[in-house]
Amino acid sequence: MTSTLKHYLQFSDLNGGEYAYLFERAALIKKKFKAYEKHQPLIDRTMVMIFEKASTRTRVSFEAGMYQLGGTVVNLTTEGSQLGRAEPIEDSAKVISRMVDLVMIRTYEQTKIARFAEHSRVPVINGLTNEFHPCQILADIFTYIEHRGSIQGKTVAWVGDGNNMANTWLQASEILGFKVHLSTPSGYEVDQSVAGIRSADSYKVFKDPMQACAGADLVTTDVWTSMGYEAENEARKRPLPTGAWTAR
Repeated sequence: MTSTLKHYLQFSDLNGGEYAYLFERAALIKKKFKAYEKHQPLIDRTMVMIFEKASTRTRVSFEAGMYQLGGTVVNLTTEGSQLGRAEPIEDSAKVISRMVDLVMIRTYEQTKIARFAEHSRVPVINGLTNEFHPCQILADIFTYIEHRGSIQGKTVAWVGDGNNMANTWLQASEILGFKVHLSTPSGYEVDQSVAGIRSADSYKVFKDPMQACAGADLVTTDVWTSMGYEAENEARKRPLPTGAWTAR
């Protein structure tokens, strides 16, 4: 029986049991790598990385990981591809996915990566979109588990913009059973319809960031002006020194 093709476009694409297995496998593979034990299940497999949003760390981490697992990488940038420009995304997906085994895309709108995945013959991984950043939160949670144990039942404080990272933390909290304390300046709140949160049971909103952090097991944030929003930099600075967000 042929298994159903599975993409990783947002954190909610996997369930709790799948994440438990993923974290277990990641720990095993990391242990082998640190012990210089060769573990290369991806020999003769190729991943293409498509960057419409450039990133040093994303490229190095995906590329190094693929090589360490025995695979090879093709790196495409906006200048080196026609994704969504001279040819439709749907056509790019059909052609590219015939020649590789895995696709990672770092782009702008979530709709763009969703359209690519819909017409891809191979799994597609979200390396970042404006709406979600699942691999970053996946790495953050794995790091927490390594140092502190299970994140289930714990409290994560998010202080900052209600952006792709915040949306992903909220999805993760529903799936993995922890609580998120949200504190965002006025005008930069999380859009629940974008985040896709089914209920408010897994998070609580605070006006005061210090109250959000009180008693938290993990405090996290992001750069205030994300890539692609540089034109808003000055406007984004204005809410920071007012009200509950006054520097202490």
